[in-house]
Amino acid sequence: MCDSPETPRSPQTLKMGPLPIKESAIRTQNISPITLEEINEFAALQTRVDRKYIINAEMCNRLIEEVQVQGRVLDIDGMRSTIYQSIYFDTPNLDLYKDAAYKRRPRFKARTRFYQQTNTAMLEVKTKDGRGKTIKKRTLYDVNDVDQLTTAGKTFIDNVIGEQGISHNLRATLTSHYQRTTVVDSGTSTRITFDEYLTCTDWEKQSILFPMCIVETKSSGQPSPFDKWLWENGNRPTRISKYCTMLAVLHPDLPANKWHQVIKKYLQ
Repeated sequence: MCDSPETPRSPQTLKMGPLPIKESAIRTQNISPITLEEINEFAALQTRVDRKYIINAEMCNRLIEEVQVQGRVLDIDGMRSTIYQSIYFDTPNLDLYKDAAYKRRPRFKARTRFYQQTNTAMLEVKTKDGRGKTIKKRTLYDVNDVDQLTTAGKTFIDNVIGEQGISHNLRATLTSHYQRTTVVDSGTSTRITFDEYLTCTDWEKQSILFPMCIVETKSSGQPSPFDKWLWENGNRPTRISKYCTMLAVLHPDLPANKWHQVIKKYLQ
């Protein structure tokens, strides 16, 4: 059952730390590398349209082999599949989750993210505007504080949302970890990510593994070459949120119509 506002969760129940890297099923050996610094120079889309797809590794590899792009793959010290760990923050009554479930706009999501390969962390606030565009603001964060919101972190969230005190009741609610492969199209400055081995754990230490690859395209608005290839090969964008979809499975009393099809097809 979900916690009530009278029984706040402790952010200390969710932790992040080093994880072993698993062998990736995504084949990128024929793609030239790109560094993180180069990606940040021309493809760090913070105001963007995201499209998500759920496909298997075979389809991922077909896309990489067949799509006509000037593709380059993110390479960090020889690693092309890197570990991402996030902690999502919500109110004790899960108000941010419910805003997403009921499609309220504007709305926001707050999380810390730990990048294991670079040993760096960010505090990120993602907002959805009235037109459906995702706007992400982020700031460097102390890797030792990723499981909690510091005073400075709360101030950052308040300033991004433009409402003082809106971060006051946020608690650590769900942690996620997965391996990500990122491919950039130098010709259109768009990118695509392939997430494998997604595992989420809630504040009650319940865990769930997602069995497929979650693929996400990121562009300034127009469909990218990656989107067009996926559409031509029978794949359409899917409603899925790592935070909301997995939390809905772990807590089936939550409203989840928005993600019902994904839950029914892949998680039941």
